[in-house]
Amino acid sequence: MTDHDSETPTGEESSTKHVTEETYRLTVRREFIAQHFLTVPNPGLEGEVHSHEFTAELVFAGPELGEYGYLVDIDTVEAALDGLEARYRDALLNDLPEFGDANPSVERFARLFGDRLVERLGDTTPTRLTVRMWEDDLAWASHERVLE
Repeated sequence: MTDHDSETPTGEESSTKHVTEETYRLTVRREFIAQHFLTVPNPGLEGEVHSHEFTAELVFAGPELGEYGYLVDIDTVEAALDGLEARYRDALLNDLPEFGDANPSVERFARLFGDRLVERLGDTTPTRLTVRMWEDDLAWASHERVLE
């Protein structure tokens, strides 16, 4: 038997390989409506204030579980999301200081949402976080980071 093989309950050998170092994954989602307008040259109708149903999909990953067998406590994530939802729900993203004068693209929103989430979570067991931000149900952009 090799390091990657294990014995099944019936005594048979099975081969298991780790796809990545982050063996565990946990996903939490939150939906909210926010407004923005694009500030790029010739934005067409997207240059006018309009609403989207955004879905923030957070994927935590890590090689081990914490003291209580969680990768991250879902209640802790939900509490952080409550604060973020309160900040962004029904807001005009262009007016928020974290966007400054930058175009409020869904890509930028995914990164900024992750920045604020990490600030609220503090020390966590996961080693990676991917924020996938859906704009309605048509398109998404993601931002991935290493958690330290």
